[in-house]
Amino acid sequence: MRAAHKLTKWHFPMPNERTNNAMWISPFITKSSSVSEIMFKVMLALVPGIALYVWYFGPAILVSLTLASITALATEAAMLTLRNRPLKPFLSDNSALLTAWLLALSIPPLAPWWMVVVGTAFAIAVSKHLYGGLGNNPFNPAMIGYAVLIISFPVHMTHWLTPHALGGVELSFAEQLGYIFNGTLPNGLTLDAVTMATPLDTLKTQLHLGLSVHDIRDMPIYGRLAGKGSEMVALGFAIGGIYLLLNRIITWHLPLVYLGALFATAGIFHLIDPAHYVTPLFHWFSGAAMIGAFFILTDPVTSPTTAKGKIIFAVGAGMLTYLIRAFGGFPDGMAFATLFMNICVPLIDAWTQPKVFGKKGGGK
Repeated sequence: MRAAHKLTKWHFPMPNERTNNAMWISPFITKSSSVSEIMFKVMLALVPGIALYVWYFGPAILVSLTLASITALATEAAMLTLRNRPLKPFLSDNSALLTAWLLALSIPPLAPWWMVVVGTAFAIAVSKHLYGGLGNNPFNPAMIGYAVLIISFPVHMTHWLTPHALGGVELSFAEQLGYIFNGTLPNGLTLDAVTMATPLDTLKTQLHLGLSVHDIRDMPIYGRLAGKGSEMVALGFAIGGIYLLLNRIITWHLPLVYLGALFATAGIFHLIDPAHYVTPLFHWFSGAAMIGAFFILTDPVTSPTTAKGKIIFAVGAGMLTYLIRAFGGFPDGMAFATLFMNICVPLIDAWTQPKVFGKKGGGK
């Protein structure tokens, strides 16, 4: 999530508010928020989801977050130096850190260290600075980094830690570090013994094997709404998203319309054939739906600028997410839906610009 270097909040006084015996007749700027402050608040909103992630899956995700953060700052500094740009204020605006966090939270926590470094460096150097830096990139950098990793290293991107709730083989923090940095596991364990496919991936695989949704949902990896552990992590990101809405960091258009479009599309297919299509709530609390709705789609640089455009953008992203999940080659469609809709943003903005007062036929 990135924005211009200054965003402001406006105060609209009540008609009877006075100062120095004069009536307030216009909006007045009461406080300005810098990019670093906004990015910090967005990162703060990610903390509930991260805390639940650690609680259910262990501390390995903290290693990925740390690696991604260091790589993002180092790459940002290197690119600014190569472009002859000052390190301040760009290095301290927290935009690179936010990109790093979103990418780290999108890939398996046991991903080898070099994968985290490659994905993060590509996101910052290519998808951000290649287009001119903060505010100029047409694609969400974190999702570009994710797309590069899942296309280049699909096997590594399928090994997700088993939640504690399943009571399987669990690795200590030291053992997790050993695999991340050395690729070794203790006592002859294999990676398949301590990891599993995601609930979405398992659902798609088992459906292809001929099982019904009812039989699949009886598998031990599933909870009441979606996957055990992952549904609570999604709830944590939803709580963080509500914090962003209450603090007016984001508007309701993108997250609520996206979730509504995903719910409606999944609901239609579920009503038609409930034996082969899961409930809409399963899609809400599986995969990257919640973090995508509140933290990825809401990037102000790569999303439309008009309210009507945001609604169109969110509807398209919600429908595409479901279609990729149900019929595509990847278990989760959030990243690719976001990137596809990023391509459409210039056209959406052109179509939805409001008319200029006093002119006919639009804003040209």
